[in-house]
This record gives sequence, structure tokens and C-alpha cells, in this order.
Amino acid sequence: MKGFIDDANYSVGLLDEGTNLGNVIDNYVYEHTLTGKKAFFVGDLGKIVKKHSQWQNVVAQIKPFYTVKCNSAPAVLEILAALGTGFACSSKTEMALVQELGVSPENIIYISPCKQVSQIKYAAKVGVNIMTCDNEIELKKIARNHPNAKVLLHIATEDNIGGEEGNMKFGTTLKNCRHLLECAKELDVQVIGVKFHVSSACKESQVYVHALSDARCVFDMAGEIGFTMNMLDIGGGFTGTEFQLEEVNHVISPLLDIYFPEGSGVKIISEPGSYYVSSAFTLAVNIIAKKVVENDKFSSGVEKTGSDEPAFMYYMNDGVYGSFASKLSEDLNTIPEVHKKYKEDEPLFTSSLWGPSCDELDQIVESCLLPELNVGDWLIFDNMGADSFHEPSAFNDFQRPAIYYMMSFSDWYEMQDAGITSDAMMKNFFFVPSCIQLTQEDSFSTEA
Repeated sequence: MKGFIDDANYSVGLLDEGTNLGNVIDNYVYEHTLTGKKAFFVGDLGKIVKKHSQWQNVVAQIKPFYTVKCNSAPAVLEILAALGTGFACSSKTEMALVQELGVSPENIIYISPCKQVSQIKYAAKVGVNIMTCDNEIELKKIARNHPNAKVLLHIATEDNIGGEEGNMKFGTTLKNCRHLLECAKELDVQVIGVKFHVSSACKESQVYVHALSDARCVFDMAGEIGFTMNMLDIGGGFTGTEFQLEEVNHVISPLLDIYFPEGSGVKIISEPGSYYVSSAFTLAVNIIAKKVVENDKFSSGVEKTGSDEPAFMYYMNDGVYGSFASKLSEDLNTIPEVHKKYKEDEPLFTSSLWGPSCDELDQIVESCLLPELNVGDWLIFDNMGADSFHEPSAFNDFQRPAIYYMMSFSDWYEMQDAGITSDAMMKNFFFVPSCIQLTQEDSFSTEA
């Protein structure tokens, strides 16, 4: 079952009935406690299958193109390829990863807003023709380097025009679209559709109303100039909850019927990323150092537990220069859970959690309430499947955490029901039945 993100020869443990994710985590905590206490991930691939079923049930009219940069683990890409999703790639490396799985170029879109010339040429060479564009300079690069390009004009939405200072925003204004379409005509670049993106942080569903209305305007403009448009990309921004998916569908479905009705020849696609993978991965980290501080040193976030009580700073063996990289740009979407058993009436102390670099930026949790922990204890973070698998920093010989994959038999059968047969099985999937078995001492055998 052991593997690393860059190791294509991973294996997946099929769990017997009665064995669950918690048992798997307990098993590897025990194993890693004996062998060096390194951080590790457990990936429940069955959750990805469930997310796909959920997508098909709620928004079947929209084809998902999974955002590869969100999590490019081979197991994730293979299972999504087998489920029939498309892929949204930001680089040559991502395009190559996907094409090695046998995904056809028609099911790949090149979505980087700032493309290197060499990578545009690579896309042209391997037949990846569909790409996004939001300005004249990019359009000219595409025209010079990709004669068969099919461009989706990326338009800005209300939630990302003049947004928070310091955030990078992409997408052209509706006012500028006619100019870009005319430039594309002069450059002989084929424009086939429109893309927009609504951030998952956006709480106003009305943004979709304006975005779809703007997209329809661009389609009409393009028709006047002589383009035949046949694709609409509504971007990502899906949080992963069925409620949010249904809420978005409730807003966009009637609008799609009006602006882009079935039979209009317009294919509707989207770019879900964290939707598919966030809940599928759990990270276990070890406490490597501990510092006692005065309670009043903590600025905010948690009510003080008592003026005379101490507070604790805990340093973990993973941080923002590793698996918590997304913490540098956004809030942490998970609550740490203490792995060891403790009494319900055990006192809780104001605590902060830090990565191993001793850098002031390497703060994972500013303030939370935890029982007193010791060096060597474990913390568990769920919802860690998105943006956690980048190349690690060279700091302190940090090593990428191992990834252990699992799936329940019921999820395996559901995957087969979704259309995956043994003949179409992913080439690197090696299932290991009965790989984890409870013993009387509540420890586990991991022999595969």
C-alpha cells in the first residue's frame, strides 16, 4: 500500500467490511511511530467516486474537466480518467501526465492565463487545441505558435473585478471583448467559446446570473463578427458539498435553458478541482517540539481558558513549505484532531500550531483549544486533498509525506457500476484485498 506522489506504481488497499478510515490511520500512526514519525497521507479514493456520482446526479448536463494542479497524484488522475472526466491543465507537465493515461487531446484544455511560448508549442505538438485567453498579448502568442488553437475567451465576473488588493485576478471585461474578437479575426485565431470563473469564496449566486448573461452577450458579438461558438466553461469554485452544487444548479439551470438551450450546439463544461479531492485525503503530522508561553501572548481567535493557565505553541513536522502550502494564500479548511485518546473532562489549553521552519509565516493554526500534547503525539487534519502535493521546500531535508491509498469494497462496486470494467481498469491500479485486519490488540497488519 505504500507509495509516493511521484511513484506511479502505487497500490490501493481494498478494505473489508468493518474496517474504516480511522482504522487505517491508527495502523499507520502505529507504524510511523516505530519507524521515524514522518508525516503521511491516507487517500480514500472511494470519496472521489462518490463525488463523481454526486456530480452526475446533480449537474449531468455539465461535463467536468478536473483541474490537475489541484492534486496531480497518479491515483487521482487515473481514477478520474477512468470515470470519464476531462482535464484542465496549466502546464506541459500536467498535459503529459494526463496524456500518459491515454486521455485524448479533445478531453484536455490548457487553462494557464500566462502561457510560455514553449508550452504553447508543446500543446500544438500533442494536439491539445482548446485553451483560454483574456488579453491581446496572449492572443498574439497563440496565433504565432499554435495554428490549430481553439480559444475560450476568459471573461471576468463581478466577484473578481477590483477584488481584494494583492490577489491576482484574470479575465477580460465585457467592454473589451469585441476588441479581442476582432483581433482574433485579424490573426486568424479560432474563438470557440467563453470561460468565466466564480470563486468558491463568493456567496452571491447572483454572480452566476450576470456571468451567464455576459457570456451570452459575447456569443452574440462573436456571431456578428463571424465566429461559430460551441463551448461554455463555467469554471471551478465548487466547494464539494452537495448543497452548494445543488444551489448553483438551481441558479444556472434555468439560465442555461434560456441562453444556451439543449439543441443549440453549445457544450457546457466546468473545472472542478478541490470538489473532487479535498475530502478524499487526510494528513497525519507529528509534534516535534513544544513551547510554553503566557496565555496573554495570543492575540485573538479563542476565548482564554483562564488568566493563570499556560498556553502552548506546538511545532509539527509539516508546514506551509510542504503540505500546508495553500495556507499562505487562504484560510485552513480543516480543524486539527488529536489522535491520542483523552478524557472528556481533561482541561483544554489555548494552543497554536506551527510548521518546522521556525519562520513567522509557517503558522498553521493561530489559536485553538487542545488538551496538553507532548512531543511525539500525532495530529490529524482532514480535507487535505487540495493544493497539498506540491514539490516540498529544501528546508531541513523535508521529505514528501508518503501516501497510502484505500477504498472500501462497496465503493469499488460503485466504481464498477459507474462504468469501469476490468477491461478498462487503470493500468497502475493494484488492489490488495484484506490488507488491513484488526488484531485482538487493536493493531494492524499491513502486509500486502
